[in-house]
Amino acid sequence: MRFYEDHIVPRLVNATCGMSLTEPSRKRVCADLHGRVVEIGFGSGLNVPFYPDSIDSVSAVEPADLGWKLAGTRLAASPVPVERSGLDGQSLPFPDNTFDAALSTWTMCTIPDAGAALREVRRVLKPGGTLHFVEHGLAPDEKVRRWQHRFEPIQKAVAGGCHLTRKIPTLVQTAGFEIRDLDTFYQKGVPKIMGALSLGVARPVG
Repeated sequence: MRFYEDHIVPRLVNATCGMSLTEPSRKRVCADLHGRVVEIGFGSGLNVPFYPDSIDSVSAVEPADLGWKLAGTRLAASPVPVERSGLDGQSLPFPDNTFDAALSTWTMCTIPDAGAALREVRRVLKPGGTLHFVEHGLAPDEKVRRWQHRFEPIQKAVAGGCHLTRKIPTLVQTAGFEIRDLDTFYQKGVPKIMGALSLGVARPVG
């Protein structure tokens, strides 16, 4: 099982999440990032080509060694300095109030305790910092939801623990964020059970 998770899943994620149809969402979610950024679930660096010039540096949190290796070409071409700085989004190795912004793309579905990861993100963001996210989760339509619940056990087994039914906006708000911008839609070219996206920006409350 560890062989599959360590050597197959990172390649699977690189291929499926690297499809060109994800690029418009990546471009949108990265557009307003600035300053020091922490990216949880960095994967194989699929967001790197979309980092704006307003970013000073990126601290990448990624548990898979192979994912980091697959990012090599993108990292070599990046004008933004990126450092692998952590392995677990649920326990970030940074002091409080460190980052201007945080980025999470197609990550909250897989982290075992997404709420804990979001609370950690809130902790390391500076006052006024922003969380930028695009995630797939529970669909708005009941018919699609029924199929998501049916298919989720297979998805979790094949895709490294990926859930289809997490309520992304609720997770973000429960972790102490106020969502300032939110767009929910079905990603074109993807089955609806996997393509119900939430793309938004949130700020810590208080």
